[in-house]
Amino acid sequence: MKILLLAFQFLTIIPVRVKGAVTEKEVGRSGLFFPLVGAFQGIIGALAMFLLVLLFSVPVACGLVVFILIATNGGFHLDGLADTFDAIAVKSTGNRTEDRQKRLSVMKDSATGAIGVTAIVMAVLLKYLLVSSLFEKYDAMSAVYLVFLMPLFSKWSILPVMFHGKPARDEGLGRIFVDGTTRAVLLLSTLLLVVIYVFAALLSSMIDLLPSINFLIVSGLSLYAFSLLWSLFCSRRFGGLTGDTIGAAGEIGDLLFLAIASLWF
Repeated sequence: MKILLLAFQFLTIIPVRVKGAVTEKEVGRSGLFFPLVGAFQGIIGALAMFLLVLLFSVPVACGLVVFILIATNGGFHLDGLADTFDAIAVKSTGNRTEDRQKRLSVMKDSATGAIGVTAIVMAVLLKYLLVSSLFEKYDAMSAVYLVFLMPLFSKWSILPVMFHGKPARDEGLGRIFVDGTTRAVLLLSTLLLVVIYVFAALLSSMIDLLPSINFLIVSGLSLYAFSLLWSLFCSRRFGGLTGDTIGAAGEIGDLLFLAIASLWF
């Protein structure tokens, strides 16, 4: 129960209180419940979308839902995305060790640079356009269903990043989560993703089970491949993962899932 509460504490703005002392091991293993937190955020997004499309035009409703989903985690992932892209933009001096240290220093700086701001704007704009495109291609209920699935998949996609990655620093949340994401944690989180997805598919009357299973496989494999590539990229660019690069992975995972969904049905 404690690691479940920790997962909500780290991924949402819900004022969760965790009783007793918390160990680094418990914090690291809280990733097991990231898909469940994603499902919770997905329910909020889907309910908001269902209600808002009754009150506003689809473009306005999509914009409000994107804002609501960002608000559920306090913009944590967008902040990580901005810091990561600011660090990526650091010009190379030809010395890999010095370059990595400089990038990590930029990433740790609380000030957001022009590249970071651009990354935030582009990410939010792309998410808005992709969510809106769901309503252009499919019926409203299918689009709402996909809005529910988006954070479920993107939060799960963080687990392979942490499993395959290594920490860039000897301290910080990045190291704690990387060390805590064991093979068992990854497998159990994947099982949790499948259980939630199949349960949601069975409850959904507009999508029969077989295409849903195919979509689960394709989306899961695509996001896993992205996670692996992202961890390798961060290893080369920064020497490993940080809390910011992990948060950025979740934000990019949202966009990748929406792109797959827009092309699928």
